[in-house]
Amino acid sequence: MSEDPTTNTSAAPPAADAAPSVEYTANEGGGGESNFVEAIKLPTPEEIRGQDIWNNCAVRSVASGVMGGGLGLAMGLFLGALDNPIMHEVEMTGRQQFIYTAKQMGRRSWGSCKAFAVMGFIFSAAECVVEKARAKHDMTNTVVAGCATGGTLSAKGGPKAACIGCAGFAAFSVVIEKFLDRHE
Repeated sequence: MSEDPTTNTSAAPPAADAAPSVEYTANEGGGGESNFVEAIKLPTPEEIRGQDIWNNCAVRSVASGVMGGGLGLAMGLFLGALDNPIMHEVEMTGRQQFIYTAKQMGRRSWGSCKAFAVMGFIFSAAECVVEKARAKHDMTNTVVAGCATGGTLSAKGGPKAACIGCAGFAAFSVVIEKFLDRHE
């Protein structure tokens, strides 16, 4: 025997330690459709404190730098394993080849780790500062942060390289943001 969902006006009582996230009410108008009303759940003090900490630009930038470094380390290990620069003219034992390859992987992964850490730190810091200054969360923040990151990373090559790096990284950042669809 099944109950009609439009006539059921009560929901099962929630557990003592769980707050209900959705309340179900019946449509008394007789249209046969149920109305779903979501209850508003206020954040706890711990959640508010966590949001305040994460909204700090220094914390966000350092976290992004650490995560970027981890990604760079993993990519360097993976791509370093694919490299095989051992010359066939030089005879090496299996152990010597293994040691040589491990050292190459270590150097490559450390280089990638540093590059991605700096990139993540600069991008996150620039985006956070621009977002706080403008008090808006939109695509302009991403473009400015991408330009600042690309220009900074390629500044050693001179002004022309910095301009190309700025434009290239800004365009790449916009494509990634569109792909992830973070901004509306």
